[in-house]
Amino acid sequence: MRSKTLLLSAALPALIAASAMPASAETLKTVASFTVLADVVKQVGGDHVTVTSLVGPNGDPHEFEPSPADAKHLKAAQVTFVSGEGLEGWMDRLITASGYKGTPVTVSEGIDTRTMEEDGKTVTDPHVWNSPVNVKIWVKNIEKALSDADPADAAAFKANAERYTRTLDELNSYAHAKFDAMPEDRRKVLTSHDAFGYFGREYKVSFLAPLGVSTETEASAADVAKLIEQIKTEHVKTYFFENSNDPRLVKQVAKATGAEPGGELYVESLSDAKGPAPTYEKMFRYNVDQITAAIAKSS
Repeated sequence: MRSKTLLLSAALPALIAASAMPASAETLKTVASFTVLADVVKQVGGDHVTVTSLVGPNGDPHEFEPSPADAKHLKAAQVTFVSGEGLEGWMDRLITASGYKGTPVTVSEGIDTRTMEEDGKTVTDPHVWNSPVNVKIWVKNIEKALSDADPADAAAFKANAERYTRTLDELNSYAHAKFDAMPEDRRKVLTSHDAFGYFGREYKVSFLAPLGVSTETEASAADVAKLIEQIKTEHVKTYFFENSNDPRLVKQVAKATGAEPGGELYVESLSDAKGPAPTYEKMFRYNVDQITAAIAKSS
């Protein structure tokens, strides 16, 4: 009996200490609207989160049609992330259909957005992630949302966010080093739709496109004719198609202008795991390398 008492008295301090320690939270179930955002959420959340991307690899977030499985994922999510600025026009319908009770975190809040004219209206360009400077704001907003949902792992989220912010700074420096060495009047390319505005603003690259900010729009014959004339006048020599869009229109414009193919860019969607852009970091570096190589070749 005495030995049992001694064992209990020895174990008691350890039990008390363990009960005083903050319990490690369960892995947070999170949902992100598309693959680029899902990757950044995973970078910040690390092992403390699971991330489901509604739009899959090589998918178009403009024309996405949610499925019953997407509604199920959303309803089960503890935290949901969207980019915002009009990108996910389908999200409100999905929230209603799924019965999701939360409010999605809009990670683009605080970004210095750009506006543009489309169909006679002034619209906000939603493609903020094509500049890593903007993604740093995403990281701050993601870290705060995860820490609010899981205070026990806030220190881990903070460390991950700081590490990934350094990665984004390195990406920005990498792109500047590549583009700043090129004559500014040579930094002109043709793409499928107008999704590189923030990239162009940061690195002083001119992107021309037959479609506006959304792939859901249709280019009129007059718009295409005007673009062809502009490309000829400005001597744009390279065109790119995008992994998530139909390339036929941009190829038609290129044929009429003599622009040469520069390859494929990853604009609104990561590739699958076997492709060249399975993470945001690899996507951005790949796009920079593709664009600068094409410009150097055409020069």
